[in-house]
Amino acid sequence: MQGQEKTLEDIFKTGVKAVDPERAVHKYVRRQGNQLFVGDCSYILDSYKRIFLIGAGKGTAPMAKALEDILGERLTNGLIIVKYGHGIPLEKTQILEADHPIPDDAGLRATEELLRQAQECTNKDLIICAFSGGGSALLPAPSSPITLDQKQVTTHLLLDCGATINEINAIRKHLSRSKGGWLAKKAYPATIVSLLLSDVIGDRLDVIASGPTVPDESTYSDCIKVIDRYKLIDRLPKSVAEYFEKGAAGHLPETPKTGDPVFSHVQNLIVGNNRESLLAAKERAISLGYNTIILSSQIEGEAREVAQVFAAIGKEISKANLPISPPACVIAGGETTVTIQGRGKGGRSQELALACAIAIDGWGGISLLSAGTDGTDGPTDAAGAIVHGTTCKRARHTNLDPRDFLLANDSYTFFESLGNLLKTGPTRTNVMDMICMLVDT
Repeated sequence: MQGQEKTLEDIFKTGVKAVDPERAVHKYVRRQGNQLFVGDCSYILDSYKRIFLIGAGKGTAPMAKALEDILGERLTNGLIIVKYGHGIPLEKTQILEADHPIPDDAGLRATEELLRQAQECTNKDLIICAFSGGGSALLPAPSSPITLDQKQVTTHLLLDCGATINEINAIRKHLSRSKGGWLAKKAYPATIVSLLLSDVIGDRLDVIASGPTVPDESTYSDCIKVIDRYKLIDRLPKSVAEYFEKGAAGHLPETPKTGDPVFSHVQNLIVGNNRESLLAAKERAISLGYNTIILSSQIEGEAREVAQVFAAIGKEISKANLPISPPACVIAGGETTVTIQGRGKGGRSQELALACAIAIDGWGGISLLSAGTDGTDGPTDAAGAIVHGTTCKRARHTNLDPRDFLLANDSYTFFESLGNLLKTGPTRTNVMDMICMLVDT
């Protein structure tokens, strides 16, 4: 099984490398003298007195490096907010580090400075934004009278209840002065170019980093529906619940919507996504001799339920050569959720791997990797985990019961004991998660 583990890691790292943020920016942005080309749009640089670079997210430091290289002497200065440990040396761009996924005081101070710079811009300025996964937590600027402490409690509840990223971000946007189009409104009438590294299902612009420069489709009423759906009303800070009720009643300004003139000066462009990562992983698997298919880049749902589907596909390939024959590689991407019931340590990718290990127990030819492309799975130092048909047997030999760990949401402890954690360190990119399964004869 050691060979399968190395192969899985090889395929995964190939997929991650394909969505390197620096490379992604160079693919879509280029400068020719006084003209800047961004996707299908172009900008005459002499039309602007100043050019600023701002942004937030786990993958934005390499994006900023690419933009510094492209803009050269034309860049006035920059400010990027990244997760702790995700910074790199830059020449003109200040890197500020903060916590993720729960916002902290450092993130609040950094966001206040970013908003201050944006608000000072005029119609003679060009702002180039870089946003990636993690941007939502790294841009905390609570709307008055909400405090950072209250927003932290709200974020914890949302992450633990199994809410989707779309639902979480709808609430984040309506508690924020920076997200949900508010950054574009504060920077108006400056021209804005936003480059986005997508970490959300369907690549929705308004969900990536909670859409700081994108019209918001969600409403206060949508937020109340999320709160009701997950029965959070009695657990939320009272001021947060009252804030949403006040907003739904029309007593608070809604987030900027489509048609607002502030967006007439904004270009939003996706420069990388999960699909690109999966396609590169597929090519690598094929080169290694595997019959390979991509299931989807939009996998979602409870992690342990998704694991059952992958286990079933692996068994079908092993027994009936369907939908492909061994040696087979099945690849997928997306973002699952976990409803926290225990007090253990882990993340959605590790929980998926543990549930799959239980489901393929005894199937020696099946192995699976489940990991986050950002190198971080939940509040842990692991990207994910690798399992195979003998994982549970190994665990039982050391008196570990896999089902007990799954019930306790304690996948990290389980895999740490077995040495099956996948630790990559910060990859400085983020395009959701990858699942890769091998089935050998």
